[in-house]
Amino acid sequence: MAKKSSIERNEKRKKLAKKFSARRAKLKAAALNESLPLEERFEARLKLAGLPRNSAENRYRNRCEVSGRPRAFYRKLRMSRIALRELASKGQIPGMVKSSW
Repeated sequence: MAKKSSIERNEKRKKLAKKFSARRAKLKAAALNESLPLEERFEARLKLAGLPRNSAENRYRNRCEVSGRPRAFYRKLRMSRIALRELASKGQIPGMVKSSW
């Protein structure tokens, strides 16, 4: 099980990213628009830099919904390989059979 603080920090980052996504996209488009004058583009960059760092979408990490593990994450199942194996062993995933020897 991952530390509670890591899981909570990640959830906070998800919320911030969702909250600031529209503003961030608008400023990014303005900063990359070469038809605008240089001063306006620079001002958009400064405003973009002024947003909270944790509001960037690439700051949060995919975590297992069962254990909170950040590595070996299957996107389709939204869980880690270890949690998947445990649930398969218990027979809680329909159609999945774990072979053991």
